[in-house]
Amino acid sequence: MNDWRNNLRKIEPYVPGEQSKDKNIVKLNANENPYPPSPKAIKAIKEFNAESLRLYPHANATPLKAAIAEYYGVETENVFLGNGSDDVIALAFQAFFNGEKPIAYPDITYSFYPVWCRLFGIPCKTYPLDENFRINAEDYKEENGGVILPNPNAPTSICEGEGFIRKLMDYNRDSVVIIDEAYVDFGGYSCVSLTKEYENLLVTGTFSKSRSLAGLRIGFAIGSKALISVLEAVKNSYNSYTVDALSIAAGIASIKDGKYFKETISKIINTRARLTNELKALGFEVLDSSANFVFATRKDRNMKEMFEYLKTKKVFIRYFNLPRIDNYVRITVGTDEEIDILLKEIKNYLGR
Repeated sequence: MNDWRNNLRKIEPYVPGEQSKDKNIVKLNANENPYPPSPKAIKAIKEFNAESLRLYPHANATPLKAAIAEYYGVETENVFLGNGSDDVIALAFQAFFNGEKPIAYPDITYSFYPVWCRLFGIPCKTYPLDENFRINAEDYKEENGGVILPNPNAPTSICEGEGFIRKLMDYNRDSVVIIDEAYVDFGGYSCVSLTKEYENLLVTGTFSKSRSLAGLRIGFAIGSKALISVLEAVKNSYNSYTVDALSIAAGIASIKDGKYFKETISKIINTRARLTNELKALGFEVLDSSANFVFATRKDRNMKEMFEYLKTKKVFIRYFNLPRIDNYVRITVGTDEEIDILLKEIKNYLGR
């Protein structure tokens, strides 16, 4: 007799940064923005008509699409919206990666990519970062079923420039290339403008990091009308209402508040520079970051041990028990006060 359990999907899921129930911690493990959302976004939330929640939201979230299109200098038809960039990228995997050839991405990268490949049955191939944790565009000359990579890369924090992206696109004219720009606002190069030149380029982004709206889950993609129309078809075959009404209202207010956005980004970049310099002074090697986190190691010390020690002091950072990076830690850039506590505890650990 067949056991119904045989039909259950067996998959190893993505594991996010630890979410502690203790509120009295310094939380530097999830790349969240340490500053509140735009005051205009908060105002939009407070003034939102809760009674309207009995109605479905705008199915295509057109008002928010229009605001994003205006900000990036594209047409509304070039914008796609989803429930966080994870939702957008998952839908893109289903929309564009349907051939028999493997899709390509780096060996050290956002760990959700292999999860989606397993979930959707997509063949994949990884290419190793070089000894400096840089992506080699030449690797992606090989025939493939699509390319995806974050820029800046995660967890390494390194960003590649326009020349790299153009080379990547020239090598991959017959497959869809997705550039995941979740962290680009913190000083990286954005290739959104190149979507006007390359019809097969899709750029994804999020309001979770630079706009401090991780709790509302707003993700987007920008690309040619050909790509966006297929994404819309896949979304509407799965869930027509991916963005809720409250997120639409807050998202519009947030993206229109350019002054606050620039101020917040500037604070994080300045604190990142300070954190980098302080860690280097303590003997750490720190990669050149264009994100809201740093990736660091001290080769004469055990980073897993330091990670565990910091947890006992209620300071949470991220450790990945993975090949090549198992003696590195990823540290989110928090407020200056949070970084003061982090550095104090790191010094205590080193001086034991």
